[in-house]
Amino acid sequence: MERFKQNVDSYPKKTALAVKREGKWVSWTWEEFYNDALRMAAAFVHIGVEEAAGIGIIGFNSPEWFIADVAAIAAGGIAAGIYTTNGPDACHYVAEHCDAAVIFVENEAQLKKFLAIRDRLPKLKALVQWSGNVKSQEIKDLYSFEEFIKIGTEQDQEEVRKRMERARPGKCCTLIYTSGTTGPPKAVMISHDNLTWTSRLVINQLNLGPEDVTISYLPLSHIAAQMLDVHGPMAGGATVYFAQPDALKGSLVDTLREVRPTCFLGVPRVWEKMEEKMRETGKKTTGIKKAIAMWAKEKGLEGSYNEQRGEDKPWGFFFANKLVFEKVKEALGLDRVRFCATAAAPIAKETLDYFMSLYIPIYEIYGMSECSGPQTVNVPGKHKTGTAGPALPGCEMRIMDPDAQGNGEICYRGRHIFMGYMKNDKATADTIDDQGFLHSGDIGRVDGDGFLSITGRIKELIITAGGENVPPVLIEDEIKKELQDVISNVIVIGDRKKFLTCAITLKAVPKRDPGANEYPFADELAPGCKSVLSAMGSSASTVQEAIQDEGVKKYIHTGIERANSRASSNAQRIGKFIILPQDFSIETGELTPTMKLKRRIVTDKYGAEIEKMYEEAPGANN
Repeated sequence: MERFKQNVDSYPKKTALAVKREGKWVSWTWEEFYNDALRMAAAFVHIGVEEAAGIGIIGFNSPEWFIADVAAIAAGGIAAGIYTTNGPDACHYVAEHCDAAVIFVENEAQLKKFLAIRDRLPKLKALVQWSGNVKSQEIKDLYSFEEFIKIGTEQDQEEVRKRMERARPGKCCTLIYTSGTTGPPKAVMISHDNLTWTSRLVINQLNLGPEDVTISYLPLSHIAAQMLDVHGPMAGGATVYFAQPDALKGSLVDTLREVRPTCFLGVPRVWEKMEEKMRETGKKTTGIKKAIAMWAKEKGLEGSYNEQRGEDKPWGFFFANKLVFEKVKEALGLDRVRFCATAAAPIAKETLDYFMSLYIPIYEIYGMSECSGPQTVNVPGKHKTGTAGPALPGCEMRIMDPDAQGNGEICYRGRHIFMGYMKNDKATADTIDDQGFLHSGDIGRVDGDGFLSITGRIKELIITAGGENVPPVLIEDEIKKELQDVISNVIVIGDRKKFLTCAITLKAVPKRDPGANEYPFADELAPGCKSVLSAMGSSASTVQEAIQDEGVKKYIHTGIERANSRASSNAQRIGKFIILPQDFSIETGELTPTMKLKRRIVTDKYGAEIEKMYEEAPGANN
C-alpha cells in the first residue's frame, strides 16, 4: 500500500481506471481509486472481518474487482480470485479453503452459485454484488457495491490505518488458485514482498510509466493479469482500460481500436485468432495490392530478425512500413503499442513469424503463479523469437540434471518465489527444495546467451507400453504446424499404450453470446478452415460434415504423416487419429482459464472414442 500511496501522491488527478458502461467511459483517478479502496477496507472492519481472513472475488475484470482486491490487502486480509467458470462446488472449495469472510460477485448468475452453497460457509459474513439487479432487501447480508462501501466509519478507517502499519513484507496478501489440471486447485500464497518486488522488476523491464495505457481482459484470478493489470500500473502510474465481458468472443478488437494501448499481453489463442482473421482478409486481396503486401511482409520478417541481431534493416523496409505495417497496426488498434507480449501457454513459431512479418514483434514471457508471474522475459534489445527470454535480474535459474541436449527441469529462486501452498505443506516441500529452488515441472534448456527454451513438461510425459518417454507437446506442435489452417486443438494420447494416437478438433465459428449452459461454438466451420478444405475438394461446411468426409480425413492424415517424418523415433509417431465433434473451451472444461489443456478431462470425456482407436493396429482406417 505504501507503493500505491506514492503513486497517488505523484499522479492524484490522473486517470487510473476506465470502464465503458452504457456506451460511455467511466473513470477513476488514482486518488479516487485509493480512497475507494480504503473506504472498502473500512467496511470490512465494520462487519468484523479479521486480519488474514479471505476475501473472494468472482467476475469479469472491472474497477470493482480492483478495489475489492486492494481493499482486502489494506485491511490485512487475503484476496482470492475465483475463476468465473467455476461451478458452485468449485466456488465452495475456494471460499471454504481461504476462510472467506466476504465474497464479491459480479452479477446474479455468480450470486446464485454462492446462494446455493451459503449454508456450507459458516464464516461468510457478507455477499457484495457490483452489477445487475441487486436484491439486497430480499437476501440476508447481501449488499450492492455502493451500499457496502459506505458502511465504514471514521473509527473503522483508523483501524485500517493500523492494519496497514502492521503489514510486513513476508505476510501473505493474495492467493492464486491453480487451475487444477492434475487435481484440486492449490492456493499459491503470494506475499507483500513478492508483489512489490516483482511488480517493480516488471515495470523496470518494460519501462512502464504514467504515459502507458493497458487493457485488462485476461482472468484476474491468474497472476499474469494481476501483475500486469493491477500491481504493475499501481507501481508505474499507467492507465488501465477494461475490455467488455465478451472480449474473447470478438469485442476485444473493438476495445483495442478505441483505446490504442501502449502495452498489450495476449495469450497465444488471442494472437492465433488475430492471425486467422488477417489471413482470411489477405486471401481476398488480389493484383498489385497482393504483390505489395507479400513484398512488404518479406521485408518485415527480414527487418524484424535483423533488429533482433542488432543489424540494419533491409533496403525498402521504410516504404514497407509506410505502405503496409502502419496501416495494419492502425486497423488492429496497435499503432501506439511498443510492447506486445504472450504468456501462459506455448505459442507456435509460425504465429510469431507472421506478426514479425508485419513488424509486430511479440515478446514471449515465461513463469508461473509460484514465482509471482515472470521468470524469463524477452524485451526489445534482448529478444530471440522462439525462446522465453533470459532470466529477470535477481532471479536465479538452473537446469537440473540436464540430458545430452541440455534439457532438464527448469528451477529458479529469488524474492519472487511464493511462500508456499496454503494448508498444504507436503505440496510445498515437493515444489521448493532445501536450497530454496522452485521446481517448475517444466523441461527446458538454456543457450549460450542465457535464453531459455521450453521443451516439455515432466507431468505431461507419456510413457508408452514399451517404456519410452514421449513429450506430447512437441508432437502436438508439429501437427499444428502442418495443419494450422484447419485444426484448432490436438491432444496426443498413448500412456501405457503400444502406439500413439491423437484427437483433433477443427476450427469452428464461435458464438458471440452463448447462453449460460450453451456450447460456445457453432457447428459451422470457420471461414479459413472451410476455404482450405474447399480448395482440396471438400464440400463440408459444418464440423459434423467434415468428420464424415473421407477427403478431410485424408488431408489430415497426410499432414500428420509429414509431422511423423520428423519424429525422433518410431515410438513418437502418431499411428491413428480421430476428429472430435466439438472444439475445446474453458466453458466445457477442456481448457483452463489461461488456455492450458486439461489432458485428463479430455481423455475421460472421450474415453470410448479413444479406446476404439486401439482396437486395431496403427495405420488402420481412422
